[in-house]
Amino acid sequence: MWLVLALLSAVFAALTSILAKVGIEGVDSNLGTAIRTLVVFFMACGMVYLTGAKVSLTDIGMKTWVFLVLSGLVTGASWLCYFKALQIGDVAKVAPIDKTSIVFTIVMAVVFLHEELTLKAAAGCALIAAGTLLMAL
Repeated sequence: MWLVLALLSAVFAALTSILAKVGIEGVDSNLGTAIRTLVVFFMACGMVYLTGAKVSLTDIGMKTWVFLVLSGLVTGASWLCYFKALQIGDVAKVAPIDKTSIVFTIVMAVVFLHEELTLKAAAGCALIAAGTLLMAL
């Protein structure tokens, strides 16, 4: 199931780039990001309601709050940068560079979470980085 969800995520992310590029024509990229964020907020709240999540906000621990807030802040920074890059650059160049987050994620997972870096993952990271360079130049 995780593979299906991950593939759907990739398709939706691709559509996000295309729809965002068209949607921010003539609109400040920060305003476009704010509108997108509101939509995501209400969609997420709707999913919490529809799935019947029964956890009270007061039951969530401080560590969880801190890391979710930090995650939200860096997500916001990512989206603001991404929308501005889309507004002034080509989707075909911006999107691959944005996806180098895969390389950064794997490196950070090894450094901060002490996850194992296999030879296969290292080779994949190298290929992603090389492919991104080829596409961006």
